[in-house]
Amino acid sequence: MNRARSCCLVVFGVCCLLAAGCRARGPVFVDRPRAFPGVQMQDVTFGSAALRRDITYRVYVPAQVQQGRKLPVIYLLHGGGGGFRDWSNYSDVGAYASRGYVLVMPDGGSSYWVNAAEGAKERYGDFLTQDLIADVEQRFPVATDRASRAVVGVSMGGYGAVELALRRPELFAFAGGISPALDVPSRKFSWRRWSQSKRFEQVFGADGSETRRAADPFVQVKTADPAKTPYLYITAGEQEPMLEPIRRFAGILQRRVFASEFHAKPGGHDWVEWDAQLPGCFERLMEKVSAR
Repeated sequence: MNRARSCCLVVFGVCCLLAAGCRARGPVFVDRPRAFPGVQMQDVTFGSAALRRDITYRVYVPAQVQQGRKLPVIYLLHGGGGGFRDWSNYSDVGAYASRGYVLVMPDGGSSYWVNAAEGAKERYGDFLTQDLIADVEQRFPVATDRASRAVVGVSMGGYGAVELALRRPELFAFAGGISPALDVPSRKFSWRRWSQSKRFEQVFGADGSETRRAADPFVQVKTADPAKTPYLYITAGEQEPMLEPIRRFAGILQRRVFASEFHAKPGGHDWVEWDAQLPGCFERLMEKVSAR
């Protein structure tokens, strides 16, 4: 009897593991990048010194570029759980390449686009600001000055764009945060969200640590120089779960007289809302970073 019950338990356990494995795999991602007249798309894989491995990024570039012309470049940062294909699959951003811009879509994993507090191989901040920019400027006809460079991100990428603008203001003339996850470094450890909290510890360090404070836009904005900071465009949906901290951050920018603007429009936290926010963001971007 005991032997039969043990066999049943073993079989049940194996079935549970198999079922869990099936659930973990989820649907297979099918890459369906959107195409636009007068625009070419290209995937580039290169060796990143910061990450110590090969990594791929996607580019939209005008199909015809006059010889000797240098184009402005826009770095597009995806959200958590996404990848370098997201912008091209879920938005119409590629259309702006036809207006004389090079659009670069790197892969940032779940890094928040910063050097991880734990793990030497997770130096995504250095990858973006050193390796990626250098590789793009070597391969594509882009201008290399600050006035010709912008960064825009959604959710995790929105945090990355704003954090970069405050920490490395010499790199970009414009930073756009769409539904930016600005409050993540200040979130306390939660047992209910144990796996997420542990990931935040790996990226930012323990609660209250100096590494957390150094990566917290609410701390950075207190000492950043408004005269040197890129133009900040912040937007979020009216049903955005993080709308309160986003509004609070925008209020700080206004009180400290940063060159910035904030918009709340209908929508939540998804690509439908983010794609709808692009025209307003890019209208201002093209004023600040013009395709001469």
